[in-house]
Amino acid sequence: MSRHGMVTKIHTRIRTEPFKSSYDLVGKELGRGKFAVVKMCIEKATGKQYAAKFLRKRRKGTDCRMDILNEIAVLESAKANPYVVALHEVYETNTEIILVLECAAGGEIFDQCVDENNDAFTEKDVIRLAKQILNGVAFLHRNNVVHLDLKPQNILLTSARPLGDIRIVDFGLSRRMDNITEVREILGTPEYVAPEILDYDPISTATDMWSIGVLIYVMLTSESPFQGDNKQMTFLNISQVNVDYSQDTFEGISPLAVDFIKSLLLKNPRKRATAEECLKHPWLNPHSHSHSHLVNRSASSLDEPEETSQSESEPESPAPSPELGLIGSYLTCTSKGGLKTGRDTFSFNEPPFPTRPEIQQELIC
Repeated sequence: MSRHGMVTKIHTRIRTEPFKSSYDLVGKELGRGKFAVVKMCIEKATGKQYAAKFLRKRRKGTDCRMDILNEIAVLESAKANPYVVALHEVYETNTEIILVLECAAGGEIFDQCVDENNDAFTEKDVIRLAKQILNGVAFLHRNNVVHLDLKPQNILLTSARPLGDIRIVDFGLSRRMDNITEVREILGTPEYVAPEILDYDPISTATDMWSIGVLIYVMLTSESPFQGDNKQMTFLNISQVNVDYSQDTFEGISPLAVDFIKSLLLKNPRKRATAEECLKHPWLNPHSHSHSHLVNRSASSLDEPEETSQSESEPESPAPSPELGLIGSYLTCTSKGGLKTGRDTFSFNEPPFPTRPEIQQELIC
């Protein structure tokens, strides 16, 4: 493993013959980011549809080939999990690397999150999809991989109607963790990043769990819990964990769902539920009554003061483990509007919150 949690050793053969000798590009682009574009393609030999992600190797004058190899390595490590998008093949040209990926034809779950008609998610839908998301993330975490950009745009559906299964995509920011080297990065999408990212504290699997808390909040309410009038307000809302749990926001949603979110949106990473613990939460297991301790855990955690010493607040890196043998969401750096702001942001008298510098140009890319 190289510095900053990047893995560059891959097992997939990188093909150098012309991509179009094996694939036909069809239809319009599925998505475009600053350094990548995703297009639908058909494999000539089989007639199967795939999503081809064209990634520029050089970005802003910097060679980013190693970043792309890291994404490939993570996809390889997760190939045994059905909820992570499958990597089919890899091609390389002088300027690009092309990832041929499983095509999730149902689109982003973001579309249902902002749909005010009959296609919006029911709580029952969210429970089923949350289990799948958590199964995928638990698999990654067991193998010491953190995604670091979990959001509705990076969760695809195999089918929109009827509602299919999820696929986690876009591992461009993912990192491999161990218990030897701390990883500190300014990475993510502003509304979904955890407080430790903004504080430049060590990243851990708990960093993903915060993002899942935000993700489930959005899926249930169609509101973005930390969205401010500008990025500075958003970052401050995250730092202060200013969340609206009012009955108006969660009208018609069960108290167990709110408790589930509260177990994740905790400033101290050590207090957040893990993916494995979340899978045992009573909200996801409505016929089980043997896990009520999780409800008590999150409730008591909220009553405890969040001010802790540096040693208490730093998350543990996961234990080492052996190496593991359609849509714009395949991209890093896409953005969409449409979510409602959960509440008015508040003013503050402190110095301007972002720096380092300006939260790494507003986090990614």
